[in-house]
Amino acid sequence: MSNRITQRLTVDPDNAGTRLDAFVASSLDVPRGVAADWAKDSQIKIERAGKPVKSTKSAKVAEGDTVVVDAPAPRDITDVQPEYVDGFSIVYQDDDIVVVDKPAGVAAHPSQGWHGPTVVGVLLGAGITVSTSGAAERQGIVHRLDVGTSGLMVVAKNENSYSELKRAFKERTVEKVYHALVQGIPDPLKGTIDAPIGRHPGYEWKFAVIEGGRDSVTHYEVIEAFGPASLVEVHLETGRTHQIRVHFSALKHPCAGDLTYGSDPSMSANLGLTRQWLHAHKLGFTHPGTGEYVEFESPYPQDLEYAVETLRNGDF
Repeated sequence: MSNRITQRLTVDPDNAGTRLDAFVASSLDVPRGVAADWAKDSQIKIERAGKPVKSTKSAKVAEGDTVVVDAPAPRDITDVQPEYVDGFSIVYQDDDIVVVDKPAGVAAHPSQGWHGPTVVGVLLGAGITVSTSGAAERQGIVHRLDVGTSGLMVVAKNENSYSELKRAFKERTVEKVYHALVQGIPDPLKGTIDAPIGRHPGYEWKFAVIEGGRDSVTHYEVIEAFGPASLVEVHLETGRTHQIRVHFSALKHPCAGDLTYGSDPSMSANLGLTRQWLHAHKLGFTHPGTGEYVEFESPYPQDLEYAVETLRNGDF
């Protein structure tokens, strides 16, 4: 692949009224996020009747427009390389599945916007073969954790496991239990947050509770209250991107350390947090090979344990 993409695209009647990023993504077969970044960096421009017009990612193209693209070519994220990450552990594996304890700072799989280590790469480095189903860069991945979230993930090692686990997550039969440290004390101490989540209208990379968003349900219970913050157990009924972070932010109790969703920077500093305090603590599901229910637990990593002990000792 060339190091740059240089194209002049003409908008036909079928694409009139399409967003600029969507039009370029479809025309050049690149991820929409890549096209949005190109627009943000002024690497895509709209010419209308020979004159330049506003060319933001959300600008609507018109019939007869010329869209000029001069941008760096997307990197090949399908070329996954073996990796090693300190703190990454294999909790369990057999012929069908591998359960991992993912540290913060590791993505589930490669993407255009991520240049760090991935679960897929670390498993490859450990010599573990996973399912070939799914996109080439995310083979075997049936669910994800945010880069800044630690804890348990299950990865499929064969085609049957992949399809069975994907179905289980879709049908919401997987037990996903998280622990989160949130600012303040939620009221009530036990409850359900049922609020739709969609992309934040002002930020491509954030999500928010918005009208018309996707159905999102979070059950929680405070298990330890410290005053400045509370340790809560969270059961997810749905699995939306950033769901726990968005829901608690909407309640005005953001996850400690989560500066993206409104956490107090001074609390983050005092607790030694450089990411959101959120951990996938327990994972339970029907084993796709044996049909038996299996369950796994993960202890808190050192940075999260330090934050909790600081609050328990009253050193905050």
